[in-house]
Amino acid sequence: MSDLLSSLNNLPAPQFVEVGDGVGLATYSWGELDAPVVVLVHGFASSTADTWLHTGWVRMLEREGYRILGIDLRGHGASQKPHDADGYAVGSLARDVEAVLDTFLIDETLYAGYSLGARVGWQVLRDLGDRITRAVLGGVPDGIPLDRLDVGQVRRYIADGTPVTDPATQSYVELAERVAGNDLDALLALAEGMRSSRSIDPDPAQAPEQPVLFATGSEDAVIEGSRRLAEAAPQSSFFEIPGRHHFNALGSKAFRLAALEFLRAG
Repeated sequence: MSDLLSSLNNLPAPQFVEVGDGVGLATYSWGELDAPVVVLVHGFASSTADTWLHTGWVRMLEREGYRILGIDLRGHGASQKPHDADGYAVGSLARDVEAVLDTFLIDETLYAGYSLGARVGWQVLRDLGDRITRAVLGGVPDGIPLDRLDVGQVRRYIADGTPVTDPATQSYVELAERVAGNDLDALLALAEGMRSSRSIDPDPAQAPEQPVLFATGSEDAVIEGSRRLAEAAPQSSFFEIPGRHHFNALGSKAFRLAALEFLRAG
């Protein structure tokens, strides 16, 4: 049991990559340098450790012989947390991933993203073409990103502690405060940046052409949106994670095994 706990908490020291606008991103590596690469990108208000390490994904992929590269998105984890919403557009977050791949001289990789990381992954698949050979996108809805968040209530909460009364917004705040070191101002900037265009994102009309496994919990409110996105992608499959909702899907052994089988096929 102690060996298992050690493997689930074995977070290496971050290596920082400075992206185009000077923001430093924390990255984490496991596995042999010459092994096939899997890039892991976490969810909203989370981190590489929270999303991928503590849930057993890193341990599974390392045992399978992959080189793993985890990225803390800007505003998250050990990465810098700017408060400028302009840097948090989906396209900007995808360019951050590209900058990390360029820094590590990675020409071709597999990709796994969950929730926010899956939204970013959709764009990465579109923008980076053949560099991303196949991807697992978990818990990704269609629609306007973070549209249910009441920005005004969050601003007042940050400013003077005014209680948040909107249930959906309160859920986001609780999610943000769950992880030590999170910066509510940075996460609010992310929400504003991602939904600034008020356009549908991901857009089913702009579906990626690479093989994609979409996976969403059977109890997750976004499951029908995930299905619609899977139906729009020409080389996709859909895995319904049995008995899981949005916040516990990553701990599902069935999900991990389905993802591993899909990645092996590449």
